[in-house]
Amino acid sequence: MLKFLARRRVPLGFIAGIAALWLADPTPRMLTIGAIVAAIGEGVRIWAAGHLEKGREVTMSGPYRLTRHPLYLGSTIIGIGLAIASASVVVALLVVIYLGVTLSAAIATEEAHLTAKFGEAYPEYREGRLPGVSRRFSAARAMRNREYRAVAGLLAVLALLSFKVL
Repeated sequence: MLKFLARRRVPLGFIAGIAALWLADPTPRMLTIGAIVAAIGEGVRIWAAGHLEKGREVTMSGPYRLTRHPLYLGSTIIGIGLAIASASVVVALLVVIYLGVTLSAAIATEEAHLTAKFGEAYPEYREGRLPGVSRRFSAARAMRNREYRAVAGLLAVLALLSFKVL
């Protein structure tokens, strides 16, 4: 079941997003506050993507020194921002349920995959026994990790919510 939910995270997100947009009742003030919070979340994601060498190593630089799943943390902050921007309790509940179910499934699936791929290095990292490494942020690395897609999605949602304000 966890693997099923992890693999369906994006399609489920589109369905939840359409419902959230339909149910949203944004005001200019809430849209502004929510957009700021969501931008902070996207900033966390960009920072993480600029350190991640996906599939090549257990990344231990940048935000990965602080938390095991900074991309999911950033996504959660984005979700909170969009819930605020929507100015709807129903949308906030939808966001919490979606993120709680899909991200916990994705994390469990990803951790099993990383442990299988990297052997003892990942459990040691997870338990904080591996030292962080110094690596500079790379915008090129963030682009290689396709973080521009999350930026485009966030901008599209904020534009759609802006149309609802008008």
